[in-house]
Amino acid sequence: MKLEVGKVKIKDAQFAEKTYIENNVLYISKQELRQYLLEDNNIKDVDFEIARPGESVRIVPIKDIVQPIYKVSGPGQVFPGWISDVDSVGEGVTHLLEGCAVVTCGKMVNFQEGIIDMSGPAAEYNSFSKMVNVVPLITPIDGLGKHPHEETVRVAGLKTAYYLAKASKDIQPDEVEVFNYDPINEGAKLYTELPRVAYVYMIQSQGLMHDNYIYGLDAKGILPTLISPTEVIDGIIVSGNCAAPCHKNATIHHINNPVILDLMRRHGKDVNFVGVIITNEHAMLANKKRGAFFTNKLAKLIGVEGAIITEEGGGNPETDLMLNCKLLEKSNIKTVLITDEYAGRDGRSQGLADVTVEADAVVTNGNGNMLLDLPAMDKVIGSLESVEILTGGFSGGMHEDGSITVELAAIMGSLCELGYEKLTTKLK
Repeated sequence: MKLEVGKVKIKDAQFAEKTYIENNVLYISKQELRQYLLEDNNIKDVDFEIARPGESVRIVPIKDIVQPIYKVSGPGQVFPGWISDVDSVGEGVTHLLEGCAVVTCGKMVNFQEGIIDMSGPAAEYNSFSKMVNVVPLITPIDGLGKHPHEETVRVAGLKTAYYLAKASKDIQPDEVEVFNYDPINEGAKLYTELPRVAYVYMIQSQGLMHDNYIYGLDAKGILPTLISPTEVIDGIIVSGNCAAPCHKNATIHHINNPVILDLMRRHGKDVNFVGVIITNEHAMLANKKRGAFFTNKLAKLIGVEGAIITEEGGGNPETDLMLNCKLLEKSNIKTVLITDEYAGRDGRSQGLADVTVEADAVVTNGNGNMLLDLPAMDKVIGSLESVEILTGGFSGGMHEDGSITVELAAIMGSLCELGYEKLTTKLK
């Protein structure tokens, strides 16, 4: 499978009469985009804000962050199963707006939504502070329950990202990167001397707004599945997850998964990247065991020698993480685990809720309990009222002058367990 990714760099965004891109500036017709989103009968009204790097702006509470992408040619369209028909993707030409993101904001669950500061200390802990963020502010119809509310906002974020990226379809990208994924049997012939490495991609699927979707299917309904890494870049994995902000994988993280991108860039050089095994994280022990057994079986069937495993979330999913590690190691498949930890504010507590002796190569992307004092911002997009009940917030954390004290857990993506942010993991 061959996927060409054309990156159109965005340096600023402004509202205008029509939507287009010129000189790396994204011009947005607020009225046209508004009409597009209001096609959803669950939306009563919608407005938009733009937040730029370095501005004194705080966005809270945040549900998801989406990379604007658009498939220029090839089968299917981005975000299949949501804004397009269910169709195989991962081939052809896809455009991506680099330096730009869609941030969905508004009260839904409260305690598991997060914060982005466009400047100040918190800005150092996620890359979104360095992007031009387009923020749809969705007002749902009266009486809409929290689950359909979450889905309505989720789809609005995807539609906004698609709409914005479509403006790039006739533009020559600033940069082009080509990804090739060899069929497993061909890779085995071409790279006989290279270690056969798979990526075990754990996806949160615990219900109660802790779900993710693959080609529009709730991940709770899958057995571990082998997919092409190029499919992920085209947006087949969509976040419906409200796990703690620091370590939920937003949709943008999936599209730009650094483990997948690094392995693809090294494929045929020092590793034979045989593919991505998607597995889920269930709430019940029997389902956790089933997922780990099938992950191990699939890895053995395709001849894996080494595996990188990433977790999403923490606590309960660490049992899934350790079961996957244990079974793969017992099958003589060497594993490296990527996670984060909650080790207490002094860093002395046990960082993970579960462990196994086979987990002897574990990388952490930081401690969610670390405290941050964040100054007041000149502008708040959304509302500060949720700060004290966010994951990482606490009573007394919001101060009269508008400054706040929170744990790092409250900052969107700060401890991303894919190694996406400043507290990161690099393959060597």
